[in-house]
Amino acid sequence: MKRPLLWRGLLILAVTVVFLALAYPPQKKINLGLDLQGGMHLVLQVHTEDALRAETDSDLTRLLDLAKQEGVTGLKGRRSGDSAFAVSGGGPDARDKVSNLYDRAFRNRWELTRQGEDMVFTMNAQTVNEVSNGAVRQAVQTIDNRVNAYGVAEPVIQPMTTGHRILVQLPGVDDPERVRRLIKSTAFLEFRLVKFPKGGGGVGSREEILANYGGHLPDDVEVLEGDRLDADKNVVGTSYYAVDKRRTVTGRDLANAKPGQGNFGQPVVEFTLKPEGAEAFGELTGRNVGSGLAIVLDGRVVEAPVIHSKITDRGQIEGRFTQQQVQDLVTTLRSGALPASITYLEERTVGPSLGRDSINNGVRAGILGTLLVVVTMLVYYRLSGVNAVTALILNIIILFGGMAAFGFTLTLPGIAGVILTIGMAVDANVLVFERIREELRAGRTVRSAIDFGFDRAFTSIIDTHVTTMVSALILLVVGTGPIKGFGVTLFIGLLASLFTAVFVSRWLFDVVLSRRRVQQLSI
Repeated sequence: MKRPLLWRGLLILAVTVVFLALAYPPQKKINLGLDLQGGMHLVLQVHTEDALRAETDSDLTRLLDLAKQEGVTGLKGRRSGDSAFAVSGGGPDARDKVSNLYDRAFRNRWELTRQGEDMVFTMNAQTVNEVSNGAVRQAVQTIDNRVNAYGVAEPVIQPMTTGHRILVQLPGVDDPERVRRLIKSTAFLEFRLVKFPKGGGGVGSREEILANYGGHLPDDVEVLEGDRLDADKNVVGTSYYAVDKRRTVTGRDLANAKPGQGNFGQPVVEFTLKPEGAEAFGELTGRNVGSGLAIVLDGRVVEAPVIHSKITDRGQIEGRFTQQQVQDLVTTLRSGALPASITYLEERTVGPSLGRDSINNGVRAGILGTLLVVVTMLVYYRLSGVNAVTALILNIIILFGGMAAFGFTLTLPGIAGVILTIGMAVDANVLVFERIREELRAGRTVRSAIDFGFDRAFTSIIDTHVTTMVSALILLVVGTGPIKGFGVTLFIGLLASLFTAVFVSRWLFDVVLSRRRVQQLSI
């Protein structure tokens, strides 16, 4: 065998061994998608208005702090909408200084208008869009962190194109209820100052709070609910708290969280804050010693202890938690607090038995399609059909080896992509074989016919494969779930087809020609 032919053969052998090792055993190396393995399919709605409120509260606090540093006193601020707040009081000089602060630090994010003595700040459209989209991206990352901490293999978690929604697909989940709780426990953590009752504790009804304020809540106060517990920590009713609307410190300020034990050995969550959050927390608690501090989780007051002294960078969250609930809460907090609450718009559970049926049907379809292709090639092209079948087998090995190497997931449409890849690979061989036949009928020698057949079919092969690969790449990039799985298998299969149909098939012909003088070609 000539040296170039030998090196080409060794390269083909090396590729075969490497991809065969990557793909074997397939049941362990190939990740199966939701439709093949069973699992959960969720569509989540991100309530971006929560993120807008948090951003509004943050900038309101920042503006008041800057004004205080400038020596401005008597200012009052309140959030007047999801993305608007109003500042009042202090007199004309104070308003002028606030206007100067706006020009220096807030003009690029907020629009300022005057309504009587009030200065109204409204978040501009660009900032609203940035905060909303950022909330969705952060929610995707947070959910991804939680799911990975749970140990789900090859989850699909990505934003949808419209409506601030997130698609979540979790193959192979063995405890759907716990995963559902883990995702739904948004762990939107806030620390709010209790306005009434002064020492925390809560009251028995909303009417009692309204009566305290003369029948109308102030603009900077809202009512939250929490569980009312007896001496044995059993829920006996609902408590109501009038709390400050401003979110001075939230879960975004958390540096770490871990399970711990309370004073009586009960499971609690111990947390520490980032430096910026610790500074704001210290200022909040230092100014309000003797008041209640509501620890709010997902819009409900978990507890509202009295502030006895200034608290800076660490604390505890107590409640009627079991050890597993504490562990799950720690997981959600450590993976990052969601910037906004979420709700389920769609939820489906695919059972593993249905997944096995899909695998069996897909494998049967694949085997039947492959057998029909093999028989057709052998009958129609005879010994040259063996060439095509050999290249086809290597194509499938490369396809599954590539999927295993890059951790791609095989879905039911992905099996359809495999079958389509088989057809494309054979189509490339058909183009070459028919061109060789034409050259033989034109009176060329076998070697010359093979050379011209490959050369003249090459352009058509490249054209068909590249155009289809572009389509597959688009499906891979923008597709979700099964559609993406189809694009993955088709793209890898077409790359393998280019290698096998052009390089491997040509090498097989050259090997035959090098070993004996061929006067006729069985094609």
